[in-house]
Amino acid sequence: MGEAAAFYTEQLRRNAGASDYLKNRCISAATAAKFGLGYSPDDWHPLQTLFGEKYSDRALEECGLVNVRNDRRYDAFRGRIMFPIRNAKGLVIGFGARTMNGDEQPKYLNSPETPIYHKGSELYGYFEGREAIYGKGRAIVCEGYMDVISMHQAGIDTAVCACGTALTPEQVRLISEYADEVILSYDSDEAGQKATLRSLELFRNSPVKVGVLQIPGAKDPDEYIKKYGAERFKALLDGVGNALDFRLGRLRSQYDLAQDAQRLEYVKEAVNMLAERSNPTEQEVYAGRLAEETNISKTAIMTQLETAVKRAGSKHRWEKKQQALKSGEMNQINVPYSAGGSQALGIASAQQRLLAAMLREPHYIDLVQGQLTAEQFVLPQQKELFEAMLRCRQEGIEISLTTLRAFVSEEALNELSHLAAQYSDVNCTPDDIRLYLDRIARGMPMAGKAAHMSNEELSDYLQSMREK
Repeated sequence: MGEAAAFYTEQLRRNAGASDYLKNRCISAATAAKFGLGYSPDDWHPLQTLFGEKYSDRALEECGLVNVRNDRRYDAFRGRIMFPIRNAKGLVIGFGARTMNGDEQPKYLNSPETPIYHKGSELYGYFEGREAIYGKGRAIVCEGYMDVISMHQAGIDTAVCACGTALTPEQVRLISEYADEVILSYDSDEAGQKATLRSLELFRNSPVKVGVLQIPGAKDPDEYIKKYGAERFKALLDGVGNALDFRLGRLRSQYDLAQDAQRLEYVKEAVNMLAERSNPTEQEVYAGRLAEETNISKTAIMTQLETAVKRAGSKHRWEKKQQALKSGEMNQINVPYSAGGSQALGIASAQQRLLAAMLREPHYIDLVQGQLTAEQFVLPQQKELFEAMLRCRQEGIEISLTTLRAFVSEEALNELSHLAAQYSDVNCTPDDIRLYLDRIARGMPMAGKAAHMSNEELSDYLQSMREK
């Protein structure tokens, strides 16, 4: 991946059209070098020609650099500006690729999930801005690669963004390790505002302070900086509003306060929001604002708020109790009721680990074969993967994400790619394989027994498991 990034960087220097595109976007040569920007030639095979026989076809496909369709191999990225995605150590693990033609769709192509790249765990600009984030205690989360680059070029070197996906809990934890404050700076359109609300939910239980930047007169930070300059954008950041201001503003825009019915509904929704998302001091301040907005007495609003706070407290205690029952690895596996529900989770977990181990060490298939059948797999996608692995082993076909693509559905392949990334740093010995098999064997009778329990017996059993 590093060699591919170097190749794309060299191609950028050689292609006047690509260089001009970056100049027109006001990206300097120094900024392009800082982020390792490049250009993928508009041809089918230049990267494959560069590598020759240095790397296997399988390696290039698994990295997402080469695609295969109808037995024809071709470079995955062609005629696009390349944005290398680096991990925390600065190693290139993936790419974002932007078209230079405004009408071409999709505007961005991104590397797929691979054994070295799990996009939900990485942040674009994190490597370049990590030290600044730690030093200043503040991170700015925006929507796209260009926003990050524009901010860094303007001296705002704590900007990061998700890699072609919505923000994830893993990325929130990563930011929280270095920052005490986060400013969400998404696009001003409806999609950007909805993304802001989703991100606020993710940061809700985070220890960091969260602010929301409103961008007047521009659709995103990149456009604002180009129109008004870096200093005015920094002034916006210094005057950023908090999460409550943003939420209440969004709520307020949905109602016509000139109409009594809508004004009362707005107060009701706003009071419920304050009850769930604010402390007593904030409630006092915002109750006064609500009174001014709606011409309803602050006393009446505070009375309504007290009732809502008690209700929210009861709801929070119930949710906390439910969350305690859903923590840990088992909550990451969705087992349908028809497959045994919660009682089959232990089996499904062991089967997941087996599949990941067999992908990494195919000789383990010989140890598993004969002791486990496809019918014993709890989830249909896992069964499909196991059958494909057995078939490849019997026919002498090398087992990898690439070769299995021909034998399984896209959903099953995505599942295996996820498992490979999830357990990539988990060493697995023959003793571990035997342990997983034993866990499955001991779990299967219980799954069958559950079907013959009376309602009372099943209720008692589930209650004992909750207590444990």
